[in-house]
Amino acid sequence: MKNKCFQIIWGIAAILSVMVSGCGGRQGDSTGRQEEQLSDIQMKLNQYVEVTLTTDISHLSAQEKEMLPLLFKAADIMDHLFWKQDVGDKDAFLAGIKDPDVRRYALINYGPWDHLDGLKPFIDGYGEKPKGAEFYPHDMTVEEFEAFDHPDKTSLYTVIRRGDDGALQVVWYHEAYRDELQKAAGLLREAAALAGDPEFAEYLKLRAEALVTSNYQPSDLAWLDVRNNNVDLVIGPIENYTDQLFGYKAAFESFILIKDKAWSERLNRFAQFLPQLQKDLPVSAEYKTETPGFDADLNAYDAIYYAGDCNAGSKTIAINLPNDEEVHLKKGSRKLQLKNAMKAKFDQILVPIAQTLIAEDQQQHINFDAFFANTMFHEVGHGMGIKNTINGMGTVRKALKEQYSAIEEGKADILGLFLVTRLHEMGEFKDTDLMDNYVTFMAGIFRSIRFGAASAHGKANMIRFNYFNEKGAFTRNENGTYSVDFEKMKQASEELARMILEIQGNGDYEAAKALVEGKGVIHPQLQSDLDRLAEAGIPVDIVFKQGPEMIGLK
Repeated sequence: MKNKCFQIIWGIAAILSVMVSGCGGRQGDSTGRQEEQLSDIQMKLNQYVEVTLTTDISHLSAQEKEMLPLLFKAADIMDHLFWKQDVGDKDAFLAGIKDPDVRRYALINYGPWDHLDGLKPFIDGYGEKPKGAEFYPHDMTVEEFEAFDHPDKTSLYTVIRRGDDGALQVVWYHEAYRDELQKAAGLLREAAALAGDPEFAEYLKLRAEALVTSNYQPSDLAWLDVRNNNVDLVIGPIENYTDQLFGYKAAFESFILIKDKAWSERLNRFAQFLPQLQKDLPVSAEYKTETPGFDADLNAYDAIYYAGDCNAGSKTIAINLPNDEEVHLKKGSRKLQLKNAMKAKFDQILVPIAQTLIAEDQQQHINFDAFFANTMFHEVGHGMGIKNTINGMGTVRKALKEQYSAIEEGKADILGLFLVTRLHEMGEFKDTDLMDNYVTFMAGIFRSIRFGAASAHGKANMIRFNYFNEKGAFTRNENGTYSVDFEKMKQASEELARMILEIQGNGDYEAAKALVEGKGVIHPQLQSDLDRLAEAGIPVDIVFKQGPEMIGLK
């Protein structure tokens, strides 16, 4: 019902926009041309279904409720900074868009490039997106960067600019975005005084310091000690998906989260098994010699705000942080499941996909608990394996460069299924039919492939689909539905996990590139099946109605 209403509302808005102002500012185009563009942008908007981010906050203390508006304001600053990193001046960009539908789609994508269509421009006058976004000069070549001798040029927290003499120079984030980050730091310090939970308060103070120094490790370590809080906050430059030139630079984002204590209690017991699961990885000993910190925190949250990088295009439904390899080895990571966003994607996207593409006799195996477990252990999978190459080539992240994100997401996906399987064999998923996880995993491949080649998650799922197809892990039936072969998928999962773990451990850039380019593609048969999903009106992803008022704050 929500999807239908969403489409009708946008349809009315689109018709009115044609009647009043034309389409996309193309003054002088024929009516037929206007309708063609209108139809295209309407189809794009209909790829998203609106979801309200809300939760019950009645259990929060008065101080915690007073703290939340400060967190919203700080998150909005991260949103503003991501616009700067992704497209430049937000206001100037939006001022050039007259059509309300085009503007709406530009807001969803944080720019003129379509996240669900290979970052192709959907606004006239824009060409291919610069692979380095706004992290590097647009006229900088790879060769020029590689010849540039500076120890901080590959830091996650620096931008590359040209000096007055035209030479490349390094500028730290806290200098490049000084005013915004000073303001955000002040808000976090105010919030710390209201936090209640001492560990969360300490994290907020250290994170404020990180924003104005670009030294994030102390606050990352402190965040791992946050265990008893009702409210949580992820904030700062986090992921490197936006830098598709080298994968070196982190983009600003923020999540505001409310803990679901009942679900969190169900999850935490699995942390004790992580050391054994690391030993059980399907790869030879040299590829699992590291012992990551296993004081793991597995918790469930309701998300009440996404800002910046995490809100652009397709939305994440779980978090594994921090990304710092040294922090992983010292203390581990936290795995946060965003239950309300996850449930929305399951109900409104995964279930309709399964009803269309999964064989009728296997649809009984599609359930939310399996989807939740697969997603949770995807995040656990990020922390498994090794973070440093076995041959002295440095970290896996730097060795694999721009291929890292797709390979890392592929590792986490496939290890998620391996870990669920192994725990079931250990007797820890006694009340679960493992076939539920496998069939739900297969439906999840179709869901994530639709994110497209511009998404690391989309590429990872294309690789897995093609690999599974080669190994006979599924069968495409005459009626266009798919059936999972449990034993063959189990074997293929282990083989693909081994391949990816070895690529990472060896820091084998060429093998990573060959895997992504060779198998990270959509072949005609699969494309025709994905087209059926679009024809059925099944959205690709969700877009949020969010903010303080959604949780009863003014």
